[in-house]
Amino acid sequence: MDPSGATRGCHNTTKNDQESELDDDVTPSKLGTKEYWDVAYQRELETFKDIGDVGEIWFGEESMGRVIKCLEKENVPADAAILDIGTGNGVLLVELARCGFTNLTGIDYSAAAVELARNVLEQEGVSNVKVEVVDFLSPAVDLTGFDLCIDKGTFDAISLNPEDAAGAKAHYLNALKGALREGGLFIITSCNWTKDQLLHMFSQGFEFLRELPTPSFQFGGRTGNSVTALVLKRVH
Repeated sequence: MDPSGATRGCHNTTKNDQESELDDDVTPSKLGTKEYWDVAYQRELETFKDIGDVGEIWFGEESMGRVIKCLEKENVPADAAILDIGTGNGVLLVELARCGFTNLTGIDYSAAAVELARNVLEQEGVSNVKVEVVDFLSPAVDLTGFDLCIDKGTFDAISLNPEDAAGAKAHYLNALKGALREGGLFIITSCNWTKDQLLHMFSQGFEFLRELPTPSFQFGGRTGNSVTALVLKRVH
């Protein structure tokens, strides 16, 4: 995460009428490059080693609570195979472990992020959690059979890829289909995309279950959500 603020990677957080089109895209940015995140997480890793600060929690602590409550509502069993896509500092894995989930995997394409996550897990006394350096778009390991995949901002970052955002999103969708078993759940939190846009992009192979409550804002006399959180089910 970028130490400069909680909305890192978040473009178009106030969406106007023109941006309501389903095929609208976000502006490419360095936030969509691996080089950016390598530098950012290396900085956070060094800060953690210096003062023990785990760094920023993507979308804030309430976002983790939102995910946990959803898992409880969906009666996700403690031994469900859960994949945290773009785990960053691994704090979500810590919270999931504290809530009794025992089959946890976190992946990130930044080696510095994975080292940070492993350090954070060790500091919090959390063991038996797998954290690996893996590029979700082209995994060198077998990512299949997961009961639940969680994404808090990773799809946002991928959507900002300055070289081929459309291709990156297509690779993401294919990777997600491969990772989730049929009937498995996908929880995505985004600050770049509306509910309708996300449902459009994930319409192939996924069924909408529900939208999770998120903080709202007022802009120009209108009220809307700056963050969108959805629960989808893998259907085919």
